[in-house]
Amino acid sequence: MKFINFSRSSSPSKLRLGCLFEDRGVNLSDAIDEGVIRFPNPVSSIEEVLRTDNGLETLEKQLRVILPLQNLNALDDLTRHLFSLSDVVIQAPILRPQKLIGIGLNYRDHAEETKMELPKEPLLFAMYSNAITSPGQPIRIPAMSRKIDYEAELAVVIGSTARDVGPERALDYVAGYTIINDVSARDLQKADGQWLRAKSFDTFAPMGPCLATRSELGDGDGLAIQLRLNGQTMQKSSTRNMIHKVPALISHISKVMTLEAGDVISTGTPAGVGYTRRPPVYLQPGDVVDIEIEGIGILRNPVEG
Repeated sequence: MKFINFSRSSSPSKLRLGCLFEDRGVNLSDAIDEGVIRFPNPVSSIEEVLRTDNGLETLEKQLRVILPLQNLNALDDLTRHLFSLSDVVIQAPILRPQKLIGIGLNYRDHAEETKMELPKEPLLFAMYSNAITSPGQPIRIPAMSRKIDYEAELAVVIGSTARDVGPERALDYVAGYTIINDVSARDLQKADGQWLRAKSFDTFAPMGPCLATRSELGDGDGLAIQLRLNGQTMQKSSTRNMIHKVPALISHISKVMTLEAGDVISTGTPAGVGYTRRPPVYLQPGDVVDIEIEGIGILRNPVEG
């Protein structure tokens, strides 16, 4: 199942919770307010659902009974909460995570193109929620850098508190998956000798378009992932090429820090990034970046100077 955060064009700051049904959306916030969907409290975002005990499970259980019906008239009271996706603004599925954690050098093909050794343990780095921006919103090139690179990444969204968990239980703590473009200022990354500044500019973590639940995508392994720049395929791989898979990442991180509901782990990027090309390819004003991951959808963002 795919959940979304959305708002109306007339009131972009008013966030609402929805889910996807065929080529339309369902306004779950209003359906819950009216009692059509049972939930313990009003909710306006995916994060609020995740921070409610068994919240995601409660919604999925009801929706899996209702939404498979082919006859929309049989949806009864839920019908009036259907909307066209073209009539709303899709927002990032997680807007203010307590932790946004990046993983470096986590694809075999990317390690090969950079001529670096495979890391024996996951390489962790910090990112911040100020960098998160929504589908369709611009990636803004900052004045202090002109070597801005793209990175297509599968992101894991944590569903419940995880502390010192083993890999065999790690998936129990996953709510689902989304897409992140881990935008990077390569010149600053090289100058600083670490990645914090290069990854932390506003708009440098586009995320979306939805949260695809673990019940749909399992452990996230074997998903096709690709990035297109102005329609040209630049990255094309599979999450099967991850060095450290999702269960191992969650287990490792949870032994370092407690993971909370709504935390996001961006799991690394495959081969084809701009700085390894000859000549290098960096993002320019007017560019459009599409990232597509099997089972999740397409994250599209323009680039502005």
